[in-house]
Amino acid sequence: MFRNVCRQFPVTPLINKRIPVRTLRVSEIRFNDKSEQSSTYSFDKSLLKYLVCPLSKKPLRYEEQTNELINDELGIAYPVVDGIPNLIPQDARKIHRNEMHKNDSKLE
Repeated sequence: MFRNVCRQFPVTPLINKRIPVRTLRVSEIRFNDKSEQSSTYSFDKSLLKYLVCPLSKKPLRYEEQTNELINDELGIAYPVVDGIPNLIPQDARKIHRNEMHKNDSKLE
């Protein structure tokens, strides 16, 4: 059956065809500063209603000063890189209880 299906498609040899390839010179490649990129991208706060912690399935809150999504229940902070939340548990960092209470006192 597979052979019958393959026979329906024409086969064209690629040996004599030239494929144009454009090479880039080093002077044409643009290198961006990381500081320039990080200021360009910001986290969209409307995503917070859809994002949950992958471990506890609880909602996260966004901390603008540290650019992290925080799960207060587990004390974990997920980084936001170039406006994209990184919700991989291995990349998260543990938050000290003091940091969580400082953030709570700022809200009051």
